[in-house]
Amino acid sequence: MFSPPSLHTALHSCTEHLEQSGADAPRLSAELLLAKALGLDRSALLRRLFLEPQSPLPEAALREFAALTARRAAGEPAAYILGYKEFYGREFTVTPDTLIPRPETELLVDLALNYALNSGIAGAGSIPYFTDFGTGSGCIAVTLALELPGWRGLAVEKSPAALRVAKANALRLCAEKLCFTLADFRMPPVSPASLDMLISNPPYVSEAEYHTISRTVRAFEPKSALVPCSSGGSPAGSTGLEDAVALIELARVLLKPGGLLLMEIGHAQGPTLLPRLQGWTGVQLHQDLAGLDRVISGIR
Repeated sequence: MFSPPSLHTALHSCTEHLEQSGADAPRLSAELLLAKALGLDRSALLRRLFLEPQSPLPEAALREFAALTARRAAGEPAAYILGYKEFYGREFTVTPDTLIPRPETELLVDLALNYALNSGIAGAGSIPYFTDFGTGSGCIAVTLALELPGWRGLAVEKSPAALRVAKANALRLCAEKLCFTLADFRMPPVSPASLDMLISNPPYVSEAEYHTISRTVRAFEPKSALVPCSSGGSPAGSTGLEDAVALIELARVLLKPGGLLLMEIGHAQGPTLLPRLQGWTGVQLHQDLAGLDRVISGIR
């Protein structure tokens, strides 16, 4: 007669399996997958594990857990399996059409909020505007719209599938003052000198670097969100700087005097990009928690 494993045993077995497969954060992944199989959030699962570690795992949940574990062991990111990723304290829906939000990208939001709250723009009598170019899942734009209720925002994305995800996130999280448009940021529907802030996490991985990054990233996340197109319109031959350079030139046109450019970059790209902001004020490289250059900023 079949005897279902206990919660503790099932979690331990999954963790060991994921460790052997080379998955990142195997214990955390196992907890998240088991919580999904049981229809719980992770905190509820941890409480149950503490109070009832030997309670049996129901057969239907066991089958679901086994299927989820197999996907994670094959390299599929936990965020795509779960259907969400936390960013700035909120859960954002993600799909294989969108890049998975990274913790280091929260630095962009921190810097944007600091600027917005200390610049005095919101109290200047007119409504301040920001645009997020290449919004993807919408995590940056939606977060700013919710954290800065006095501002208005526009999220620009060239992928129709990604834009649908961003719109769904805005609707679910009630970011009502955020607008969306399907467009390539190189030809944006934005008037010159109309923005108080231009923010972006553009593709910045070179074609050469792309082949050295995690197999999981290459196999599952959209390449177009990682590697910019070269001058020939293809990722092949890309230096990783194409979109960053284009965004700096765009910012010269779209930002108001005193407006802020915030852009995530590759950790070695700062020395190449800083000279392109000559004549701007407050030009600076900002480091992430690992101490790597991660964001470039400048005031027009």
